Amino acid sequence: MIIDSHLHVWDPSRANYPWLDDGLGSVNRTISFDEIAPALAERGIGGAVLVQASDNAEDTDVMLAVAARQPAVLGVVAWTPLDRPEQVALDVQRFEAIVVGVRNLVHEREREWVLQPAVGDSLELLAAAGVPLDFPTADYAALADIATLGERHPSLTIVIDHLGKPPIGRDEAAHVEWRALLAECADNPRTVAKVSGLYASVGPLDSWTVDAVRPFIEDALDLLGADRLLYGGDWPISELAGGYARTWDAVTGILDSQPASVRAAILGGTAARVYRLG
Repeated sequence: MIIDSHLHVWDPSRANYPWLDDGLGSVNRTISFDEIAPALAERGIGGAVLVQASDNAEDTDVMLAVAARQPAVLGVVAWTPLDRPEQVALDVQRFEAIVVGVRNLVHEREREWVLQPAVGDSLELLAAAGVPLDFPTADYAALADIATLGERHPSLTIVIDHLGKPPIGRDEAAHVEWRALLAECADNPRTVAKVSGLYASVGPLDSWTVDAVRPFIEDALDLLGADRLLYGGDWPISELAGGYARTWDAVTGILDSQPASVRAAILGGTAARVYRLG
């Protein structure tokens, strides 16, 4: 089965999204799974994972409600307050089976936040429960923090969102720096990454090209291998970067030259294993 491991839904009437404002144009509104369902079906994508979009329980409730009525939603990456381990312990106990991971918007905080002892205690709870941590980054420098967490919590599965925001459109020096940081993360065998959200890092979000994205996917394959990479569409943010069709075509086009086993892993197998879907 082809699985999109990174989709969002949100409803500002039911949850607070502090980052959602007029600057985000067409996605500054309620986002329904019904909107993306036809595009998934058209591409043979049979399953999806909904990913946390705000640091509150109401956002998780929005996703769970969608999952309850949409058979294509195979998993939900939920929110629990990582700086409050006592609450994390309770949440992990009562999460529904559809909850397959946890995420906080750590990229909107000071980088030191995720390295504090209280968060460390929460990550140990996630590791003991077998719950992966999705990790978003504001830029690729935060990959250093992921490497640190991998060393501190060797039993924790860490899912790097969007390949850690590679410097697409920047100079070769930035590319080399990103690759070195991703290589440090790759030293931890329980760290995986999403081939998702690969947009221009400078200028307009949609100013990327396939040729600009290709080296970063190839580097990720070299460093992590297909069994540690997951495809994600990053919808609806992808609509601001040229649209779901354009980003899907770019990723699958780059993978066309790879063996069938590689494509199968990235486009579904890895997600099914990491998130224990189905």
